[in-house]
Formats: sequence, structure tokens, C-alpha cells
Amino acid sequence: MPSATAREALVRYALANPDWAIRELDRLESETSLMGFTRRAWPVLEPAQPLIEGRVLDAICEHLEAVSRGEILRLLINVPPGFSKSLLTGVFWPAWEWGPMNMASKRFYCTAYSHRLAERDAGRMLNLVTSEWYQALWGDRVKLVSEGQRRFENTKRGWRVAVPFTSLTGDRGDRVLVDDPLSVKKAASKKELETAKFLFLESLPTRLNNPDKSPIVVIMQRLHEEDTSGVILSNDLGYDHLMLPMEYDSSRHCVTSIGFEDWRTEDGELLFPERFPPEVVAELKQTMGPYAAAGQLQQSPEPRGGGIFKRDWWKIWDPEPDQNGRQTFPNCDYVVASLDPAYTTKEENDYSALTIWGRFRHDDGLPKLILMGAWQARLGLNDLVVKVGASCRKFSVDRLLIESKASGISVAQEMRRLYANDPWGVELIDPKGADKTARAYAVQHLFSDGMIYAPDKDWADMVQNEMASFPRGAHDDLTDSVTQALRHLRSIGLAMREAEIAAERAEQVRYKGRPKALPYGGI
Repeated sequence: MPSATAREALVRYALANPDWAIRELDRLESETSLMGFTRRAWPVLEPAQPLIEGRVLDAICEHLEAVSRGEILRLLINVPPGFSKSLLTGVFWPAWEWGPMNMASKRFYCTAYSHRLAERDAGRMLNLVTSEWYQALWGDRVKLVSEGQRRFENTKRGWRVAVPFTSLTGDRGDRVLVDDPLSVKKAASKKELETAKFLFLESLPTRLNNPDKSPIVVIMQRLHEEDTSGVILSNDLGYDHLMLPMEYDSSRHCVTSIGFEDWRTEDGELLFPERFPPEVVAELKQTMGPYAAAGQLQQSPEPRGGGIFKRDWWKIWDPEPDQNGRQTFPNCDYVVASLDPAYTTKEENDYSALTIWGRFRHDDGLPKLILMGAWQARLGLNDLVVKVGASCRKFSVDRLLIESKASGISVAQEMRRLYANDPWGVELIDPKGADKTARAYAVQHLFSDGMIYAPDKDWADMVQNEMASFPRGAHDDLTDSVTQALRHLRSIGLAMREAEIAAERAEQVRYKGRPKALPYGGI
């Protein structure tokens, strides 16, 4: 600690040399924290756009600092768009380690879903570390020997390389940064999801200099249940998960290994009100729609309460069990089984899914529909046919519906051959070009009108969970089975809505008058 005399001399020197004083303040704050560096470096890259600070930026910086200290080896950050995540992670953090932290030998392997995005942030970092401001403070630590848009290197043999996520080859880094490995447009493609999963699990780990010591940082917004974040979380890969939704959700309160936890306490409390006040968030939600808002703003591919099929639209069927303690169902005048077939035992293929529905009349005399059974499994043809047959017999099914695709035709043929003496009919259903989402919307009103019942059972929860996340969920086989059954019931007039019944009754009693006699000889 300098003496009082030395401090006075330093103050006098600073007053006499304000440019020097400002540089020293920049150096002191920058070398104290990543957020301090970001605050000082921001005008270099964004001179026309003031930095809007908020606690969420502090949270991201704190976790990146923990990576620098070796306290976090694997980090997943899920935050909404517009939170400067790419600048913080792919620009300011590497520049901070090189200069203020005197770690210029670190090698950064940076990837994003496109060349353009990866090279954009590389260009930003290049502009920052070669700026007059940065060089005045840490030019003795960071001097570049090459300055390419995709790759640049310093005299300490540290470098930053930018590659698209689909081309994870070549160099190995001390830090691997993954920024949005999937584009919003491609996140709905099963093929793109599978490709991203393969690259992340099998190619990305080979880009580390030291697999047991070199960190991986993934920062993105949620786009689908099986996006890269979903792969990390479902496979329990040991990532610290900094998950901060735009509106606080107490059921997903975030706590991480460094002692951080979401500071918010009230559901709906905004994450970054300094930049995204209530009216802006409301407009974003309206513009984006429920699925994009759920994933990109709330970091959950499923909108709260469900998307097309909201959870609270399901009515619970909870009567007293029979004398043997078994589930009882209402007296149904028609029972239909609906199969979405995919007979295969390969793990990577879709499930075969069966749901069974009964039609009954409630106390109000209006038709209702109840889910009586459901299962999904990966089965070969013979095992699938036997399991479907057992379910049809158990529930005294009147009709079995099978989607008319290659596997469905084979299943239908076997069902007719093996169960020719059973009372149910087998009907192949052609969706007639309607996509899955269109089929879902065609029966959505049955749920919103309160016509759909299900018992409080695990298998029923399985169906509701999948349908709540449709079309962003990992699987849609049960949903396809449900929409097929309900569309059938609609088409044969057994699932009429209250308004339709009232209109039909009104038509039946409407006085039509006597038909007039035609003149002799016709018209």
C-alpha cells in the first residue's frame, strides 16, 4: 500500500495527465472482472450503442470467469436472444483472457451454425484486440502474427479459429465455444437435429487439447426438446446449467455449482427489464407466437400449460374403482383403437404407438371422449401385431385404425389374417396430404371445449406430456395416434360439439312447409 505522500503524488499526476488516468482506470477495472472489461471495451466495438447493463450480464460473466479459474469444465448457458451472449462469450471473454488475465497462449476453437455467424464474432474480436485502446493497455501481452477473418494468432501461440458447426475438423483448442449450433429455421427438422446431435457427441469432443481439462462452453436459446441443450440435459453430461428465462418460472429455479442462483422470487418477474421492459416482452411474445416464445424466451420448448394441446384442457376421469380396485370407465357406445405403426426394434427409429378411445354421453347428455389406454414401443412386425390384438380384445374395440403407410399396410394385413374372427374392423387411414400440425389443429377444439377425458394414470400422463410439447417435442407418435382417432370420430359424427348438436336439432324442428305440387307435365 503506497504511503499517503505517494498517493497524493499519484493523484496530482492523474489530474495533470487525465488520459493516463483514464487508461489506468480502464486497466484496473478490466483486470478485476470480465464485466468490468466488458464495460470499458464496449465503446470500442459499439460506439453508437450504449451498453445497457443488467444482472443477467453479471451472471453470464461470473460463470465465464469460473471457467477461466478452472472451477467449471462444462458450461451450458440458456438465455433469450438480444442479451449480448455472443459478444460476451465469443468476443469479450477470449479478449479478456488474452490481455487483462495475461493468458495470451490460450487457444479458442469457436463454432456456430453458419460461417457468417462464426466469422462475424471472429471479426469483432480481431477489431477489439488490434484496437488502439486495447493495444495501449495490453499490447505488451497481445501482438498478432496473423490476422485472418477465420483465424488469427498471437506471438504467444494463442489463436482463435472460427468454423461452422457442420465442419468440426482441424484444430484443437484449450477452450471450445459453441454459440447457437442450430438455426431457428432448421430446428424443426428431424434430420438437422440428428446431425447436430451426432456432431456434438462424437465430433466436438475431439476438438479439445486436453479432454479432461479443456472446457466446453455452449450458449444458446432453446429451439426444440432435442436441440443441443436437450442432448446435454437428457444425457446428463455433467454441464453446469445457467438457465435464465425471460419471465421467472419458480418451478425451474436456477442454481449452479459456484453458488449462483436466480435472484428473482415472483413468477413472471422479468430477467432484463432495463432492456426488455414489460411492453417489449409482451410485443415479442405476440409476434413470436407460443412455440418460439417458449423456446427462445422461456428456454423451454413447451409453452407453459402446453402449446396446441394445453394440459388444463384435459378433464380428469376419477370415479370410484370397482370392488377389485380396478379402474372403471363410463359406458361407451363406441370404442376405437388408433395405431401409428413403425415396426422396428432399432433404437434410433420412431415408436409404434397405440391409443384407445371411448365415446360416451355425460350427465349433460352431450358426447364426450375418454382415453382408455395407451402405449408406445419399438417392436418387430409379429410382436407388434400380437400386442395390438391383445389391446383390442381387452377393451372390446369396435374398430382399429391404422395409418396407411408402408408399415401400416403390412400390419393391417396381418391383423386381418390373425384376427379374422374377432369383432373389430380394421381400417387403413390416409391422412390425405395433411401435415401433422394441420391434423392437430383439426381436433384442437375438442380439447378446448372440454370434451376430452383421461384417468389419472402414468400412461395417460405420457400421452399428455408428449402432446403438450407437440410439435417441438422429441416424439410425436402418440400425438399422431390421438389425432387419427379423434378425426375418425369427428368424420362419423360421434364427436359433435355442443354448438353443432344445437344447430342440428334446430334444423330438425325448423318448419319447412309443404312441398309445392309441380304443374301437370313437370317444370
